[in-house]
Amino acid sequence: MNEQKKLMLLGGSRYIIPIIEKAHELGLYVITCDYLPDNDAHKYADLYCNISIINKDDVLAKAQELKIDGIMSFACDPGVVTAAYVAEKMNLPFQGSYESVSILQDKGLFRKFLKENGFNVPNAKRYTDINEPINDVDYFNWPVIIKPVDSAGSKGVTKVERPEDLKEAIEIALQGSHNGAFIIEDFLTFEGAHSSADPFTVDGKLEFVTYSDQLFDPEADNPYTPAYIIWPSTMADKNKNILNEETQRLMTLLNMKTGIYNIETCVANGKPYLMEVSPRGGGCKIAELQRMAFGIDLIEAEIRKAVGLPLNEVKQTECDGVWCEMVIHARPGESGILEKIYVDKEIEEKYLKVVDLSAKPGDVVHPFTGANMSLGDMFFRFDSREELDEIMSKSNEWLHIILK
Repeated sequence: MNEQKKLMLLGGSRYIIPIIEKAHELGLYVITCDYLPDNDAHKYADLYCNISIINKDDVLAKAQELKIDGIMSFACDPGVVTAAYVAEKMNLPFQGSYESVSILQDKGLFRKFLKENGFNVPNAKRYTDINEPINDVDYFNWPVIIKPVDSAGSKGVTKVERPEDLKEAIEIALQGSHNGAFIIEDFLTFEGAHSSADPFTVDGKLEFVTYSDQLFDPEADNPYTPAYIIWPSTMADKNKNILNEETQRLMTLLNMKTGIYNIETCVANGKPYLMEVSPRGGGCKIAELQRMAFGIDLIEAEIRKAVGLPLNEVKQTECDGVWCEMVIHARPGESGILEKIYVDKEIEEKYLKVVDLSAKPGDVVHPFTGANMSLGDMFFRFDSREELDEIMSKSNEWLHIILK
């Protein structure tokens, strides 16, 4: 009888519960790791290890002790570099080398790599000294965006209009940083919608790729946190084709192999840009929605890759209908104790396909300052984009967030 394969997952948020469930379907033993024992996912795992996922040597020691067969940091940005490190040290499958993944996971190093290799990239500089940017104000085309180099979910991100406001924004960025570094880059005004989606490579070749319309709530406390993700994208085919080619070129340059990625793209100044390429599944349940919309199970493919099982089929398909993920969040200026969240019956019966609330009655509802302040997610399916736009534009009328 074959010994049960062991999969280590870094992080413990609710976003990895479907990964644990699928791994169990495949007969795997699942280990979760982070420093927060009360995180939701740990109760679904076979074993929980209380280790900081950004301490790569501690995670490696535990992985070696447990003799794991695979490691992932699905929907968990802080653990991706550690996962690549452990995979390389233990000769386990991963999307790319520790060196390549370290470039992708650091916004400053990534922008530098893009520039050196002729990709479209905004003016950007990486810093660790809070005072150094004062000498570079003429380098940028204002306004600018300031970000931690190693965070996701729009945490610590601020748009700055004037140099005199730099210091405050830098301090906010550093609060969201793990390694004490931040970038400043030109603010890009999107032409159409920004995109966040989860493609998949097999042996370095893009086998499944898609784009979304990622929309923001301009009235939210952080207007740069995604509030809606819609498939298929309205991006022009010519820009999709360029991005497909550029993404493939990036994968080849970095010698990437097999696996899932969360890729964020946009069009600005008449040019398409690769903004983020992270070798992990995206947060916000993107791969789950794509499975329903496209009929391709990238979660299963990623798990199989991680532990060396044969892949299920990964191929390009078309979107079945028009889908929208709504990130449920507090409305501007609202906070309090949650009583309940519900959708009017007519909308629920006709369009609503999945409800996954992270907040429960009695929880404190905070302003929507980042993805970590989400109250949950809902998936909707429509027959056309016009129908989606009409219904979702009235969400304040049919989505009810009742606070005490």
